[in-house]
Amino acid sequence: MTLPAPIQTYFTAEAPQDGARFAAAFAPDAIVHDEARDHCGPAEIAAWWTAAKAKYRHCAEPLEVIEAGGKTVVRARVSGDFPGSPAVLTFTFGLSGDRITDLRVGG
Repeated sequence: MTLPAPIQTYFTAEAPQDGARFAAAFAPDAIVHDEARDHCGPAEIAAWWTAAKAKYRHCAEPLEVIEAGGKTVVRARVSGDFPGSPAVLTFTFGLSGDRITDLRVGG
């Protein structure tokens, strides 16, 4: 399975050492929707990601990628320190060029 470069970065970056590389995958006005909250801009998104990695110590293994409605949808097995681990979650990415413009994380 081939993922676009910014999505590959999303799934392969390691916290906290890859924080700058992770943030650079997002457009300046990007937004992430996760756990009923919005995180706006690369700095806030990187802070959300770093905090989530510290709290849940999770990793995600992409299982399937499809294009739907102008978005790239990735189903991934996520495992870590949270109830119900591992779980298959859907990551819906909006892309513009080589940057992620929006991401919705859901069950």
